[in-house]
Amino acid sequence: MLIAADKFKGSLTAVEVAEHVTAGLRRVVPGLDVAAVPVADGGDGTTAAALAAGFTRHEARVTGPTGEPVTATFALREDGTAVVEMAEASGLQHLPKGVFAPLTATTYGTGELLLAALDAGATSIVFGVGGSATTDGGAGMLAALGARFLDAGGAPVGPGGGGLRELATADLSGLDPRLAGTDIVLASDVDNPLTGPKGAPAVYGPQKGASPEDVAVLDAALAHFAEVLERAVGPKAAEHALAPGAGAAGGIGYGALVGLDAAFRPGIDVMLDVLGFAPALARATFVITGEGSLDEQTLHGKAPAGVAAAARAAGIEVVAVCGRLQLPQEALAAAGIRRAYALTDLESDPARCMAEAGPLLERAAESLARDFLI
Repeated sequence: MLIAADKFKGSLTAVEVAEHVTAGLRRVVPGLDVAAVPVADGGDGTTAAALAAGFTRHEARVTGPTGEPVTATFALREDGTAVVEMAEASGLQHLPKGVFAPLTATTYGTGELLLAALDAGATSIVFGVGGSATTDGGAGMLAALGARFLDAGGAPVGPGGGGLRELATADLSGLDPRLAGTDIVLASDVDNPLTGPKGAPAVYGPQKGASPEDVAVLDAALAHFAEVLERAVGPKAAEHALAPGAGAAGGIGYGALVGLDAAFRPGIDVMLDVLGFAPALARATFVITGEGSLDEQTLHGKAPAGVAAAARAAGIEVVAVCGRLQLPQEALAAAGIRRAYALTDLESDPARCMAEAGPLLERAAESLARDFLI
């Protein structure tokens, strides 16, 4: 049995999901051979998945999204591969409770975290983006890495996407020279462009506290940012604004594409490679995947869909566990998932379901084992 599940957001980490599923399976089939590869798709939880796969933990004190210092973690492997998750530095979890900063939240700390990875010896970086509190196009990140973004008076523009309204000149020549020799992969489950109806401000701004007026301000500011960068670095700045992934994590994908020469790949594909999923799959005869909510978003690049696609290609049966199930059986089957076991089928109260997710997941795994293993 191979367990390759993502976290149940708000209740269980991916590692804890695997532990509880294993416990439930072995109650029904004692001594069952179970392997676990906790997975992530580039969003929050990506660093934790890398650490579970044997990467070494490193910590850095960096600037949080509202300017307060935070402690952020990244993962590094002996071969120089680092996993850096932007939410560790610039994520929603670092905002004061209930207080958003849609116009001023900055990705500066993410740039500092990337510098820390370079200082630790990283020669290639998997840059997971998602869960951000920011909509600054990655300007803060690039500034921390040595870029300069100045207003008409020659002073640095203010933090966040709102500050980009005053941007007059951009200079990327001061970016840390080590970046040129570092292979950076932008790992995301988001393929939105930078601006427009499907861009970062319109689609994700409201999740970060942006009012309709704020969304309009941010969209115009990011469009202006792209225009100024085009004057600084040429046509690639305009091309990257339309590229898949540019709108990821408040547009930090755009900053990574333009300033870091990052290559965009679907996050789950990158992470399955990095986490050693293929060798684990080669030894498996049955796969269990899952995440907190199996819904329409799952089908668009989330971890369970990536796991199921790989397992199906290998001819291995897949079932899923989840907190809640919002997909019909036909959609599950099309994704390569034979059946899904939802915790809400065992406990209908959402608050109790999250609070008791571990024991409930063990019960679900017992049912799964009785249905498929005996």
